[in-house]
Amino acid sequence: MPVLFPHLVEEKVKDQLEAAKPEPIIDEVDLANLAPRKPDWDLKRDVAKKLEKLEKRTQRAIAELIRERLKGQEEELASAVGSAKQEGSDSD
Repeated sequence: MPVLFPHLVEEKVKDQLEAAKPEPIIDEVDLANLAPRKPDWDLKRDVAKKLEKLEKRTQRAIAELIRERLKGQEEELASAVGSAKQEGSDSD
């Protein structure tokens, strides 16, 4: 009968237990992939590029309108300052 040392037996048992463990097939389940997609998901995907272009155009148009308003206000301010200078020179 062979002499078995406790540490050797313990190692052998650990090795056998490790070999018996089943390998996990999937580490983590992504619930987004399991849930059914909404019926209009493909429409949203197809329209996304067009909406992006439209958003850029909208932002440019808003910026242009703001520039025009500011330019108009500058002109009004300049004319108001000019008329005030004329009134001031008339009283001298």
